[in-house]
Amino acid sequence: MPALRQGGGQLSAPRLRLDTPERAGLDPGQLRRAVAQVRGLTTGERPWAAGAVVAVGRGPVLAVEEAAGWAVRYASYDPRTDTGVELPAASRVPVTVDTPFDLASLTKLFTAVAAVQQIERGTLGIDAEVGAYLPDFRAAARHHVTVRQLLTHTSGLRPELPLYDCADGEERLRRLRAEPPVGVPGTYCYSDLNMLLLQQVLERITGRGLDVLVRDGITRPLGMTATRFGPCPDAAATEDQRRPWAKVDRGMLRGVVHDENAWALGGVAGHAGLFSTGRDLAVFCRTLLAGGSHGPARILGPDFVELLLAAPGLGFALDQPWFMGELAGRGAAGHTGFTGTMLVLDRATDTFAVLLANTVHPRRRAPDNRPRAALCTRVARAVRV
Repeated sequence: MPALRQGGGQLSAPRLRLDTPERAGLDPGQLRRAVAQVRGLTTGERPWAAGAVVAVGRGPVLAVEEAAGWAVRYASYDPRTDTGVELPAASRVPVTVDTPFDLASLTKLFTAVAAVQQIERGTLGIDAEVGAYLPDFRAAARHHVTVRQLLTHTSGLRPELPLYDCADGEERLRRLRAEPPVGVPGTYCYSDLNMLLLQQVLERITGRGLDVLVRDGITRPLGMTATRFGPCPDAAATEDQRRPWAKVDRGMLRGVVHDENAWALGGVAGHAGLFSTGRDLAVFCRTLLAGGSHGPARILGPDFVELLLAAPGLGFALDQPWFMGELAGRGAAGHTGFTGTMLVLDRATDTFAVLLANTVHPRRRAPDNRPRAALCTRVARAVRV
C-alpha cells in the first residue's frame, strides 16, 4: 500500500523504475525463459503474432521490458493461399519497446476506472439505474439496468450490436437507446454494449467525452504520454480488414482502431479504441497495485481500488486460468484484447505482466490464449517468497 506523504496527507507511492529481476524479487532464469517464449511467438512463416512487447514487474521495479518481431510485416492478406503478403525486408517496421499497440478490449479497464472515479466523487451511484442518468435510453430504463450490472457484464445485453452497419451517428445512437437486454439481468454475459452504455452515462453526467475523461483523469496524471485514442500513426499494424472474414472493408490497418464498432463511432468508444505501450501499461498496473497512486499522482483512493478489483471485479476479470495461467487463483485481475493484448496484476504477490501483440496482422484468426497463459505461468513461477 502507498505511504502517506509528509504534511499534506496525500497518498503517494514510489514510481516505477527499470531494474534487475533480483531487485524485484523475481527469478531471472524464469524471466529469461518467458522472454524467449515471447520471441518464439513472432518467428516462422505463421507466427502467433507478427510482433510483441512484454513487460513484467514486481513492486516498483520493472524487471522485463522486451520487444520482438515486426510492427509491420505484411502488405496484405491473400485469401487464396491463406498467407500474408510480406513486405520487402527494407520496408518492414520492427517492434521496439516504444511501439504503441491497439489495446482493443483493454480499453474497457480505463472506462471502468473512469467510472469508479465518478463513484468516488459521488456523481455516480454504483447501484443506480442507468435510466436515472439516461432517461432517453428507454430500453435500459424499462428493464432497470444498473451501473453495477454494466461494470460486471450482468445487464443481460447481448455481446455486440452491428453499429458499423448504421447509416450515421444518429442511427447508431437510436439503436443503442432502443436496445433491450436479451438475457436475464444478473446473469453473466460478456458484452461490448455494457461499456458503450457506460460511456454514455459518463459523458452525460460529466459533460465531457470519454477521451477527455481518460486523459485528464488517468493518463496525464500518471505520465502515460503514449496512451491515447487514435489515430496513432506509429502503432503496430493490425488487419487487412475485408469481408468475409471481417465486418467491413477497410484494407490494411495501422494507427486506426481495429474494432469495427469503435471505428464507426469515431475511434473513441468505451469498449475499444485506446493505443498504448508496454511501459505505460506497466505504470497503470503499478498504480493499481499501489492502491491508486504513482509518485505524487493519485487517480483513486485505496478503498475504491478495492471496489474495482474485489470479486467479481468491475471491468476487470478475476482469476481466469485460460489467460492468467498460474497467476490465477488468489485474486489476480486483468483482461485480454482481441488484437493480441493482455494485462494481469496479482495483488497477492504485487506482480504484473503485460503482453502487447498484433496477432491479427495480417488477418484475424481463432483465438489461441495458450501463449498468454504460458507467460503468466512463467511470471508466477518467477516470484520469490
